[in-house]
Amino acid sequence: MQHPIGIFDSGYGGLTVFRSIAEALPQYDYIYLGDNGRAPYGNRSFDTVHQYTLECVEWFFKMGCPLVILACNTASAKALRTIQQRDLPLIAPDKRVLGVIRPTAEVVGKYTKTGVVGVLGTRGTVNSGSYAIEISHFFPDVTVHQLACPMWVPLIENGEYDSDGADYFVKKYLDELLQQAPDIDTILLACTHYPLLINKIMKFLPDHISVVTQGGIVAESLTDYLKRHPEMETRISKGGSTRYFTTDDTADFDTHGSLFLGREVRSQFTTL
Repeated sequence: MQHPIGIFDSGYGGLTVFRSIAEALPQYDYIYLGDNGRAPYGNRSFDTVHQYTLECVEWFFKMGCPLVILACNTASAKALRTIQQRDLPLIAPDKRVLGVIRPTAEVVGKYTKTGVVGVLGTRGTVNSGSYAIEISHFFPDVTVHQLACPMWVPLIENGEYDSDGADYFVKKYLDELLQQAPDIDTILLACTHYPLLINKIMKFLPDHISVVTQGGIVAESLTDYLKRHPEMETRISKGGSTRYFTTDDTADFDTHGSLFLGREVRSQFTTL
């Protein structure tokens, strides 16, 4: 039986993180699950996100995954800590679930010269305050300004991320963020969908502002984690395979997923 690494997102966005992970660590087996039938998670309550995420984590465990990555900022913000501290000791003490917020928070402060960082994410991620809290642990002198961008995910998922119509909402949110703090010199895209808007984002930003995406950061963090935890690394099967699953329409997932991943996706439907 395979023992793959599980990669989870409420939809397609986690594929931008998985793309970097697979490039950095191609030797492992992977399973990707998009809970598209219940997406988006961004505006749901803490309890609902926790319940949905836990159900998906348990699905991964049944599929043989000893390690699951929540490649979803909302799930990482609203569910990860409870799953790690309360649920895992009861249901699977020998398995691990990791998120995308802590690895990003550990390094984002290194990008800024002014000490002022902007964070763009879903309402759920922003309202949780997770990034401000985590970044303050590693970089107490860095000031964080956050803004929710509720129109960005619908634009992306409806294939409008590269259209002229997207310009208004990209510029709108960037202007709002920079009005909070004109001395922001680093912007973190704290939603795995947002890298698809990177060309639009750069178009409306001054040259001195750097934009940080999460894929490479999370891939590097996972590489380091597996080196530090050989007891976990040896449990993961190494066949270089990937299987994709969705809780909704497979044709829709394959079309959207191919855009996020940059190569063809063939998914299977699953119930949880």
